[in-house]
Amino acid sequence: MVKVLLDLCKVKITLFVAMTTALGFITGSYMFGAGILFPVIGIFLLACGASALNQVQEADSDILMDRTKHRPIPAGLISRKAAFVVSLAIIVLGSAVILLGSNIECLIIGLITLFWYNGIYTPLKKVTPFAIIPGALVGALPPVAGWVASGANILSPQIWLLALYMFMWQIPHFWILVMIYGDDYEKGGYPTLKSKFSAEQLKKITFFWILPTVSVALLIPVSGILNFNITSFIIFALSVWFIFESYKFLKAPSEKKNLFNTFVRINIYTLVIITSVSIDKLVKIL
Repeated sequence: MVKVLLDLCKVKITLFVAMTTALGFITGSYMFGAGILFPVIGIFLLACGASALNQVQEADSDILMDRTKHRPIPAGLISRKAAFVVSLAIIVLGSAVILLGSNIECLIIGLITLFWYNGIYTPLKKVTPFAIIPGALVGALPPVAGWVASGANILSPQIWLLALYMFMWQIPHFWILVMIYGDDYEKGGYPTLKSKFSAEQLKKITFFWILPTVSVALLIPVSGILNFNITSFIIFALSVWFIFESYKFLKAPSEKKNLFNTFVRINIYTLVIITSVSIDKLVKIL
């Protein structure tokens, strides 16, 4: 049952959401303490509840796709009704954790994110292959929730720069997944860019979205959010590496191995940026 719950909550993804919430809290803080736990755990629970609700919404499509047919609902491990009840219980619990241990601003942003994911992005995926563009707002808001939970000013351009990066990187990340699993998505009834563009065209579109994504990352060292030159150097060096790897991706054959390698690299790029910025701030305030 524990594995069913973890799969229903897409824990690998929701842990990343918790990590970006922690990024926002840490970068907005002037001191570090146990206060980080409530917003991070609360947003994590909201993300888990939203993911479970998403699987309830998409169960009919999931059973048609190879990559999702083993999820708990299509596999018959939990009923749709039970999964719905579980999702609501987790959402209520997450909301309570934030409300009791953090602040109302954090809760509002968390609930807006949940609404956008389940109420806007999820149904929009069946309508347009470009749904990921407005849908990427879902990944941009958790660091903002962490930021306001720390007591920092929501109007600060620093947090919106971090949020902009979190928005930007999700789009090439998803388009690479489309190149790998596009046929499977279409079996589930989702329109994809593979039906509108050739593999080479889609690679070019992805590459030319990666470039402004990296440009946003390179604004972080000049935004005033960092404290140490070594962090700026890490982001710069990493960005040079990633542009080089992305250019190799553009020129390489559209084979699954090459696509998957680039998918891994864009994840590593984002993970190192998040970790570097968090450590930079922690070293300063501890």
